Amino acid sequence: MLEAADLSIWIGAEPTFTDRFSQQPEWLDQALGESKLRRAGRLLRRLGASWQGALVMRCIGRQYAGETRPRWSLGLYGSRDGEPVWDGPPDPLLVDRHLPTDDLLPRFWTGLSEALNAKGWPATTFSLPGDPLHLRILFSLDGHRPTADPRVDARLAAPSVHSGPIPVEGLSDEMASEGLYLLKLGTARSEGENGESICLELPGFPDTATFRQFITVVEGVAAETAVPRLIWQGYPPPVDATVMWTTLTPDPAVIEVNLAPAADVAGFLRDMRRLFAAASDEALAPFRLQYNGQVTDSGGGGQFTLGGPEPLSSPFVMAPQTLPRLIRYLIRHPSLSYWFAPAYVGSSSQSPRPDEGVRDAYEELELALQQLAREASPGPEFIWRSLNNFLVDPSGNSHRSELNIEKFWNPYLPQRGCLGLVEFRAFRMVHDAEQAAAIAALLRALVAMLSAADRAPELTDWGETLHDRFALPHYMQRDLGEVFADLADCGLELGSVITDRLLSDPHRELARHTMGDCTLIVEQAVEFWPLLGDTAMQASGDSRLVDASTSRLQLMLRPGETADGSLEHWQLWIGGHQLPLREERDQQGRVRLFGVRYRSFMPLQGLHPGVPVQSPLEFCLWDRRRGRGFRLIWHEWRPEGGPYDGVPDSLDEACQRRHERLVVEPIDTPLVAAQTDLPGAALSAYCLDLRYL
Repeated sequence: MLEAADLSIWIGAEPTFTDRFSQQPEWLDQALGESKLRRAGRLLRRLGASWQGALVMRCIGRQYAGETRPRWSLGLYGSRDGEPVWDGPPDPLLVDRHLPTDDLLPRFWTGLSEALNAKGWPATTFSLPGDPLHLRILFSLDGHRPTADPRVDARLAAPSVHSGPIPVEGLSDEMASEGLYLLKLGTARSEGENGESICLELPGFPDTATFRQFITVVEGVAAETAVPRLIWQGYPPPVDATVMWTTLTPDPAVIEVNLAPAADVAGFLRDMRRLFAAASDEALAPFRLQYNGQVTDSGGGGQFTLGGPEPLSSPFVMAPQTLPRLIRYLIRHPSLSYWFAPAYVGSSSQSPRPDEGVRDAYEELELALQQLAREASPGPEFIWRSLNNFLVDPSGNSHRSELNIEKFWNPYLPQRGCLGLVEFRAFRMVHDAEQAAAIAALLRALVAMLSAADRAPELTDWGETLHDRFALPHYMQRDLGEVFADLADCGLELGSVITDRLLSDPHRELARHTMGDCTLIVEQAVEFWPLLGDTAMQASGDSRLVDASTSRLQLMLRPGETADGSLEHWQLWIGGHQLPLREERDQQGRVRLFGVRYRSFMPLQGLHPGVPVQSPLEFCLWDRRRGRGFRLIWHEWRPEGGPYDGVPDSLDEACQRRHERLVVEPIDTPLVAAQTDLPGAALSAYCLDLRYL
């Protein structure tokens, strides 16, 4: 289908890994720390072992509000055709042995200048005593030898680009834009490295062809001068469809890997398997296990990005109605927003939906989508301008949105704003490469389908149902089944291996207990934690404080193996009230279910100081037909109290700890108080909110 439409859908990802046993701040909530760079270097080394011929580069990472310098970024620069890019001295991250370089730096400096001149790139050398990168080369590509006098042009004396903050207007090389390329050379010792190495700082090269030629020149000079180790740093390298560029950067609690995009799911799966194997060898995990058995993601999420091999060949540019259709389709199917998401969702999360914001903005979005639908072939900048202001969080941050289009066709983001990319942010970090590939297959199929057909022509208004019905796992799975059916109708059936993997979420189950002909299943539902305080007072880029003390459970009754399929004689009571269980069906047959919300702990700062902690949670499952039942108590912590012996060693142990938190006792008399009237707001169509009681 894609070939027939002359459409390419490339997919990239941002998997994140953590040290799940560490209690150090850098692995809990801080971006930088003592060991993270060292661990990232070892991870890069393991990746480089399976990626022969790649060049290791240390570039400028991101810089957020309140940070005085950009974060570090380690990268692997390779060729998609499998040919080696670099066969010169390795980065010291990749080797253990140290060889002295003291007398090699001047020879390397003069040799590189001579080689550039010989290639027809006239070069001039000069030095800046006292600067760590004191040896410099200025060269051009147009055949004219540049004049290099720092007294005339102060830019020639600029310190390392790594030493200062990123300018407000963004990172750009002003001299390179004028055709002048400044190389800075010196020696450097990095954290955890043995001895000093020659360091080469790069300018901003204009294109990949020029940069590849420069790499060849440096490789020859390094061989002639017998340089044992070489650090490449400076401006990020140019990238196009011929290049694979993967970077490792620090983020709060994690190392984030910006994986080079793949042209298809098979290639994506191959790259993911290599990455997960390297992370496992380095004892870095894609998840964390809490003391009580709860399974959370790594702490950094796991976003996916779709685009094309080049900006103008992006599917969202080639088929310009795809992005507006995608927005309507995601709104129509909330499972795509919540089923794969991390624990924190909703209007002030890292991936809010457009219909979770201000009401009048949502109405304006409907008008914008109608206007785009009338355009026969809207240009990419027109699409971006039409939609950008709606794909934001309540503070107006366009990066924090379920769909992030800041790199689609944003003329105000220098160098990287017009790439034709759309980032899907409502994804927690997956546990293995196969799950990542299953999601990649789903997202590519959705874009393929919507590039050819509009499956949600009207903008859906879910109202209160959005945070009521679709908070429960059963309804998210049902909705996801409708998505699979749409794909099958368009000839894009994913197949049971992939759909079963997408529907599976074993860590969502908290407890299960069979009582006669009935099995009770307790599952973690979605909760929408509110933001505290004035959003404007919480600086952009900083962590934001939310009240996470409300928890939501899905309580489901399923007929046991010996049952006749009937569940009408079973009642579920809680807080003196019988839950109005909903009759539903899933792939395994009939079920009865309902949601319960309660305050699970008292926050240091939070809402509703008068609402007490409602844990442990006690409810009664009563069999009317037999006149017997069970008292069930759900604990947030181990029922016998006291500390755990450390965090769980494995997912199996975490599962055991979760299941132990449900205590079941048989009873002969129902634990039912006199029925009282419920406050009107306590009971919705899908959930009982115990906080109102």
